[in-house]
Amino acid sequence: MIHTVAVIGGSGFVGRATIEKLAQAGKQIIVLCRNSDRAKFLKPMGRIGQITIVAGDALDDAALESVLAPADALVNMVGILAETGAQKFYPLQAELPKRIGQMAARHQHQAVVHLSAIGADATSASRYAKTKAAGEAGLKAAFPKAVILRPSVIFGPRDDFFNRFAAMAQIAPALPLPGGGHMRMQPVFVEDVAAAILVGLGIAGGDLKKQPAGRIYELGGPDICSFRQLMALTLQYSQRRRLLVPIPFAAMTVGATVVGLLPNPPLTTDQLRLLKMDNVVANGALKLADLGIVPTSIDAVVPSYLARYRPGGLFRK
Repeated sequence: MIHTVAVIGGSGFVGRATIEKLAQAGKQIIVLCRNSDRAKFLKPMGRIGQITIVAGDALDDAALESVLAPADALVNMVGILAETGAQKFYPLQAELPKRIGQMAARHQHQAVVHLSAIGADATSASRYAKTKAAGEAGLKAAFPKAVILRPSVIFGPRDDFFNRFAAMAQIAPALPLPGGGHMRMQPVFVEDVAAAILVGLGIAGGDLKKQPAGRIYELGGPDICSFRQLMALTLQYSQRRRLLVPIPFAAMTVGATVVGLLPNPPLTTDQLRLLKMDNVVANGALKLADLGIVPTSIDAVVPSYLARYRPGGLFRK
């Protein structure tokens, strides 16, 4: 019986949804994050004393030990889309999962769930995808029963995808389409990802035909859309009329090289490498349905939170 769950890197978008579900399931939760003050919003999701927030660096073994030792299970959500300052792909995405797996094995944890990404591939030209694959391999070697979840682009009221482009459409005359916008994506609802995490922990989904321990799942919603189609939906839901302008990858690479020198670049050359590949659930992969979860469509959720980007705001008639 899992009583206490440690969540590594749980103060972000997916962490918020997951911790809320864990609290509703009555679990004690220990959250390790870099800034405990910024994570205080998590506290009201549970009863008094149910959610403990620990400030610390996940790369520090002592900090990891402090949250893993008292736990029965853990969720690792640490990951970055771009390297900035001390935040580097290799230590966070390749090395850390193995160390977490080793500690989980030493403490005899009942379950480990690791959030990876569709496209994790040891042979990828992208450092992001390559280190994601290395992290999966290291974790599986250290803790073979670990459940690995690979989501596509995750959407929800606080996402950094639809919100970002809707905000851009408020001020920009056009939205860019890298390489023509032909790349396909399979956006997945954040609440479905959080539900998958609980099933992976064994807290939910007890009637599954196949138990998830040791398996890899690719998480995508019911809609497969090109990047162009997703930008068109963003404009439709926010009631904006903007041009959709194809930009060759070569031109975007030059721009990404320049802005990559900024402390927090909006686009990197490594991200452009990812944009050249589809981000959809692979044929034959285990998916949300195999976890007993019916995926939520874009139309069911996104229009409600993009309404605030409409001309005149949310309450415009």
